[in-house]
Amino acid sequence: MNCIIVDDEPLAREEMRSLINETSKIEILGEFSNALSALEFLKDNEVDLIFLDIEMPVVTGVEFAEMLPKRSLIIFTTAYAQYALKSYELEAVDYLLKPIDPGRLEKAIDKAVLYAELLSKDTVKNTIESNSTDFLFIKAERRFYKINFSEIKFIEGLKDYVVIHIRQQKLITAMNLKTIHQKVSGDRFIRVSKSYVVNLDYIDSFDNHTIYIESSEIPIGEVYRADFFEKYAGGLLNSD
Repeated sequence: MNCIIVDDEPLAREEMRSLINETSKIEILGEFSNALSALEFLKDNEVDLIFLDIEMPVVTGVEFAEMLPKRSLIIFTTAYAQYALKSYELEAVDYLLKPIDPGRLEKAIDKAVLYAELLSKDTVKNTIESNSTDFLFIKAERRFYKINFSEIKFIEGLKDYVVIHIRQQKLITAMNLKTIHQKVSGDRFIRVSKSYVVNLDYIDSFDNHTIYIESSEIPIGEVYRADFFEKYAGGLLNSD
């Protein structure tokens, strides 16, 4: 896997380059101080992953992300925590808060590598079928996989696909989040943001902004927050 770094701060680019090189998992093709230069590079080069700062002059990271093809994988980097939810609404792979923790970066890179592999397989042509209130079938690699609803921890929207996180693996299929949410029956599955549906039975903890399921951190969208707290925590909600 290769990547580029887009950040208007020279020291931030230097730090990111150093941290990425320490992982030895991906190749850096280039570094850019602004979105326009990065766009010019992307016209003639195939880039797997973009590390993208949000606060940049002329064209912000958010505006830049909206210009990119749907298959582009993005990890946002910023010093401002308030942009976290916006980054997930743009279906970014992950969001890193500066100063960037090396362990957190490695986790984000691992996630990007996994998703790139999933998207490159024939599974992107999968279909989902369900005539049951207890399970569904995922068609993958000429076989049908039976997935019990009780095994689904959460479902994540990724571009034009969804990633189904079950106990032992992740499966990807070409379907939007709204459609698959309608197929998983029962009141245990709830939409908590533009990009996530969670199984309430797997929630380990939560605060006003994030749900924690094992090592995964799932943002709670403003539009969905009240409904989540009402259904899961009996209306428990702070003003924070």
